[in-house]
Amino acid sequence: MLLDSPPKRSAEPISAPATPKRHALRAAGLLVSCGVLLLICVASIAVGAKSVPLADVWDGLFHTTGTGNDVIIRDVRLPRTVLGFVVGAALGVAGAVMQALTRNPLAEPGLLGVSAGASAAVVSAISFLGVTSLTGYVWFAFLGAAVVSAAVYVLGGSRGATPVRLALAGTAATAALYGYINAVQLLDAAALDRLRFWTVGSLASADMETIRKIVPFVAVGLVLSMLLARPLNAMEMGDDTARSLGAHLTRTRILSMIAITLLCGAATAACGPIVFIGLMIPHVVRAVTGPDMRWILPYAAVLSPVLLLGADVVGRVVTRPSELQVGIVTALIGGPVFIQLVRRKRTAQL
Repeated sequence: MLLDSPPKRSAEPISAPATPKRHALRAAGLLVSCGVLLLICVASIAVGAKSVPLADVWDGLFHTTGTGNDVIIRDVRLPRTVLGFVVGAALGVAGAVMQALTRNPLAEPGLLGVSAGASAAVVSAISFLGVTSLTGYVWFAFLGAAVVSAAVYVLGGSRGATPVRLALAGTAATAALYGYINAVQLLDAAALDRLRFWTVGSLASADMETIRKIVPFVAVGLVLSMLLARPLNAMEMGDDTARSLGAHLTRTRILSMIAITLLCGAATAACGPIVFIGLMIPHVVRAVTGPDMRWILPYAAVLSPVLLLGADVVGRVVTRPSELQVGIVTALIGGPVFIQLVRRKRTAQL
């Protein structure tokens, strides 16, 4: 059947050995990316509705100055920056794993219905159970993400699941769940009012308690994703080739979906659905590293927070003294990029 046939690959063979020079260039690029991330983190702490000099930023982080800047730095901007770092890494790695799992270059964390499942569970908790705290959303988001992931895997054929079947099942689940979310919001004005910022994606409500709740899940998801790099490399060349290389397809797909669920569930619970991060960054990374997941995943974990925190800084600057939610900024950036990816001849043929 057409659905079961592996797609043709036009990229360089994943198994092609990399030269020491290329390894050195990739490592150097990763170090440079870490430096850029550090600069963006500093900008995220220093820039906002109220400008804070860099000297005051340093003092506010480690000393009580009595000027009020220390409260802004420690209680508002530092948690916001840490949350952006954690959520960005989660979304970027989840997007890279999803593109490898589905062999779809346009896949992103919403494709398998994980983000929609988390959102639907949070909407239900707010509307029917009266949950109002951000930390209370976390567990419902994980429950919704896990249930939808399991349902998509079953609908996609369980042990006979293929990338196309998983993508189709996820798309159908996403459409149905967002229809449910919209219906609940229209019927419950109070829920709509509480959700109006969360549903567009925002870092504005960040606090250390929420970060402490999601970090363990993100950490497990990141480690699991890194351990799956080699079998995902094999699977990107097609099921038959992957089997011949010794990859266990069913186990890899199950563990990949678990990793995606942990990463997307945590990110969605903390700041709502944020689009395009998991779509754009893996494409940028592949242009630098090639198709090797052993390099794509670390790069995505570093560069995705750069994009997310950068978008958050832009949203705070362009509408001072108010702010534009980061989910809106990433959508404005991601829309044209998505159109360009679709128009590329090479992408359209995959």
